[in-house]
Amino acid sequence: MSKERVALYLQDAHPLDEGIELAKYAEEKGFEAVWQAESRLVRDAIVPMAAFAAHTDRIKIGSGVINNWTRNIGLLASTFLTLDDLAPGRIICGIGAWWDPLAKNVGIKRRKPLEAMRETVEVLRRLLNMENVTFHGEFHYVDGIELDVVHGRREPRDVPIYIGATGPMMMELTGEIADGAVLNYCVPPEYNDVALEHLQRGAERAGRNIEEIDRPQLVVCSVHENRDEAIRGAKMLLTQYLAQQPHIARASGVSQETVKNIQSILGWPATKEQIEQAMVHVPDDLVLRITATGTPDEARARVREYMQRGATYPILYPLGDARLMIDTFAES
Repeated sequence: MSKERVALYLQDAHPLDEGIELAKYAEEKGFEAVWQAESRLVRDAIVPMAAFAAHTDRIKIGSGVINNWTRNIGLLASTFLTLDDLAPGRIICGIGAWWDPLAKNVGIKRRKPLEAMRETVEVLRRLLNMENVTFHGEFHYVDGIELDVVHGRREPRDVPIYIGATGPMMMELTGEIADGAVLNYCVPPEYNDVALEHLQRGAERAGRNIEEIDRPQLVVCSVHENRDEAIRGAKMLLTQYLAQQPHIARASGVSQETVKNIQSILGWPATKEQIEQAMVHVPDDLVLRITATGTPDEARARVREYMQRGATYPILYPLGDARLMIDTFAES
């Protein structure tokens, strides 16, 4: 993967101070970006992003992804303005439509997700462009607001907006309005064929070309010199995600029977013991089909398949030894 674009994905598997060190190490090894997840009710994305920004000099920092339901649009814009103050020109806003049952369990009704996302992107982009915005929509209703920069840069901010899209309609919307698409993980490489068709359809609707839209892809990456250990590490993660994020399970082609078997064992949140018990329902061939798992050579080969199917660069989610994974994909 020499001289190719590559990024690191951090979620909640590492203490924050270790995450900072991994972001610094990825920058040292030539990685383009570090993306911070905001998943479940574990860790928000903004605080780690600020920490990574404060401890690095060149690497880009993205939210991978925050949702468009829980932050007021003015606060959302001022948050990314502040991050850009901390790391000018290095911040990426990755945003998604969230998922149930989590959204439902905290009182969010995800109705009309396409319209809600369209409004969010439009108003957020206009605010970061330092416009005075009046917008009367169904989900955002603002009158004459603008980012009130008294101290600091008044010029428009270069914060590209990427949508974390999985379904076909959200993918089309992404092609129409976003700067980039964060392609999902836990899907086989051939998932990209259909995803890019919808992305292209949306781009054409807006008079754009798909090549104008960046297409990084989240890839679960379990690297170990012992192949069996690599598979076990990936299987623990997949067991949890297939149960808790059914939209990913559908995109992965996982049978409903497999999902139900796992869900019958896992609680919310799932314990390590429950995950161990449910892992038997996740076959090895599924792990190898929807992740980059195995020895360093095997992991690199698998990631190349996603790139050959239209992703512009991988956002690698390290399982196990994160530094080994970074080294595996670092510039030589």
